[in-house]
Amino acid sequence: MSAYLDAPAAPAVSAAPPLAAPLAVLGTDVAVPLADGTEVPYAALDYAASAPALQRVWDDVAAYAPYYGSVHRGAGYLSRLSTDLFEASRRTVAEFLGCREDDQVVFTRSTTDSLNLLATSLPAGCEVFVFETEHHAALLPWQRTAGVTVLDAPRTPVAAVATLEAALAGRDTAGPALVCVTGASNVTGELWPVPELAATAHRHGARIVLDAAQLVPHLPVDVAALDVDWVAFSGHKLYAPFGAGVLAGRADWLRDAAPYLAGGGATRRVVRSDDGGVDVDWNVDDSRHEAGSPNVIGAYAIASACRALTEAGFENLAAREQALLGRLTSALGELPRVRVLSLFGEGAHRVGVLSFVVEGRDSAAFAAELSDRYGIGVRDGLFCAHPLVRLLTGGDDDAVCGGGPLNAVRVSFGAGTPEEHVERFVTAVRELTA
Repeated sequence: MSAYLDAPAAPAVSAAPPLAAPLAVLGTDVAVPLADGTEVPYAALDYAASAPALQRVWDDVAAYAPYYGSVHRGAGYLSRLSTDLFEASRRTVAEFLGCREDDQVVFTRSTTDSLNLLATSLPAGCEVFVFETEHHAALLPWQRTAGVTVLDAPRTPVAAVATLEAALAGRDTAGPALVCVTGASNVTGELWPVPELAATAHRHGARIVLDAAQLVPHLPVDVAALDVDWVAFSGHKLYAPFGAGVLAGRADWLRDAAPYLAGGGATRRVVRSDDGGVDVDWNVDDSRHEAGSPNVIGAYAIASACRALTEAGFENLAAREQALLGRLTSALGELPRVRVLSLFGEGAHRVGVLSFVVEGRDSAAFAAELSDRYGIGVRDGLFCAHPLVRLLTGGDDDAVCGGGPLNAVRVSFGAGTPEEHVERFVTAVRELTA
């Protein structure tokens, strides 16, 4: 199995060994009101939805703000500086992801935007294979293509590889194919066997795109080492503010596809045609799919976060996160009414994302009490992964998000989470389930 899955699982400990200091993030000193009229510092435990911005990232963006200028569209000093900053950010992201020399890095709005971009770039006749367990960002963009195979949920990492192997071996054509898979589940936090899935895909002539939205904030992602063809993620999961994302990987399908958006910045030459219309020569580099004025601040924020995490060291960050996760899983395991959701079973390796249900309690009401009584922010619902949550909770397919007992509570954290926030959460769940 992959190095990710061979890494030590979260230790189940009740003692509290000293932890390294969390990275400085915005919002840890924000006071929020409680139902009894008092205030407490907000405990942000919804990193899987949007992680708080690193203070380092915010400071970098603030320092650049006075120098903001139009990218790729001006001869003035600030425009040239902004253009250099934007392109330098592209190189920083490529290095952070371990991209191959000929890979492209396209700045998008989010993981969802990145995967929709790739969906519009598939060659004719391309078959897509995706597990039902995916986040909607990875499950739904392919529905507009003719050949989509939704694979049943595997209950072990080994079963995931076997399921993909059988599906690809059963193809009726030798045409192009794409596999889409998550690196870490946004519901359970469990790690998927990405290198093995990539090897399986390539052995059958298929390509693979990695939804790394929940992986890049927690563990290093190396495109070349994992041997994935593309990787997609969102800046707002990676401690960067603003609406920016990344699609990085193979250039050929992106280069051969029609531009994702038609407009300025994606063109090399536009002239009137003989028939009264226009003829367009589109760019073939990263900018082909970046029409319009680029989000230079968003791109720079992502690059700043990449640098900050690299300098902090993923080994240290992961060790601290696993210690917090060990305390959390150990405490929840002692509560008989709490059931932690898992696809791969006990002992599965996961990042700092965990979902659970409480016997006899509505998850939405439970999450609201965590906020109103303890100042804790978590997520409840189906987490934009409806088939997976329904599978794990045994919920009704007719239920809608927020509308029934199939909902779960998700707690998620990362490099900026103070130890006190996890301890407060554990205390709160104990009291609410007593």
